[in-house]
Amino acid sequence: MNCIDFTLKDTVKFLKKNSNYIILTHASPDGDTLGAGYALYYGLKQLGKRVEVICPDVIPQKFAYFLCDTDHVSRENAVVIAVDVADKRLLGALQEDFGDTVDLNIDHHVSNARYAKNLYLDADAAATCEIIYELLSALKIKFNDTIAKALYTGLATDTGCFKYSCVTAKTHKIAAALYDYNIEADVINKVMFDTKSKDLLTLERMVLDTAEYHFNDKCMILTITAAMQEKTGCSGPDLEGITEISRSVEGVIAGVTIKQTGSDTYKASLRTYDPLNASEICKKLGGGGHKNAAAVTLCGSLDDVKVKILDAIKQQMEEKHAWTSAAE
Repeated sequence: MNCIDFTLKDTVKFLKKNSNYIILTHASPDGDTLGAGYALYYGLKQLGKRVEVICPDVIPQKFAYFLCDTDHVSRENAVVIAVDVADKRLLGALQEDFGDTVDLNIDHHVSNARYAKNLYLDADAAATCEIIYELLSALKIKFNDTIAKALYTGLATDTGCFKYSCVTAKTHKIAAALYDYNIEADVINKVMFDTKSKDLLTLERMVLDTAEYHFNDKCMILTITAAMQEKTGCSGPDLEGITEISRSVEGVIAGVTIKQTGSDTYKASLRTYDPLNASEICKKLGGGGHKNAAAVTLCGSLDDVKVKILDAIKQQMEEKHAWTSAAE
């Protein structure tokens, strides 16, 4: 498909021109894809459009404060928009119906697969919600508490509460502008970052027991098996925080969390620090993402998956001289 690159001006013109929209979020929805999708929904509704938001998975209850029942839009005359969806495979259960029919993709992932007819990509944005904020401003949408809460949620969750390297001055300026509304940032941050169920604590303990260290302890691997998920009842978005555990371990510059998603299918989430690049590592394996946070889905036995990931990490560590002493 010949994907056309859109500017902000192009995107504004496109959204004003059409009347019926379907907004798609990615599977295992996080705060950025949902915040972007619903903020855009509220903005387009102000313009008198009919809009439906569709998520391939059940949306966690913790996001209920900015959700609503959206319109039902006929597929025949709808313009399809995917937000924060870098690859059509991330549409999950929606891929078969919409994977090849996305009219506009709004995204911030440098590894974007360019699957849509049109793409508005800002790889310098810390979150897709950052892009949506600028887009709604250009559309002269009247911001309100609900829109501001949705956008703040996306900014906060995709930046680890504004502590990741992707955060820029613009990110903080947008967040500051959202504080003009009653966003209750302290409440959002408590729900998103400081609240865990007893079952999730149990799962984290089980996962920590699987911890492996490689390459002079510069690489850490955690494993979440299907049995663990079944025993604790934790799955999908519940597991997001576990991928961040490796960020707090002294000396680790490559943290891998391997989650079993099928009998022989695993999703590996990678978190890196300089000089490593998570996106480049995952891209070699068929995945992608950001410089310091990326993911890839691999098939095979758990041992085979670990070998593939470790080989890719080791190769980049050698290329970037990430360690100088004898390797494993």
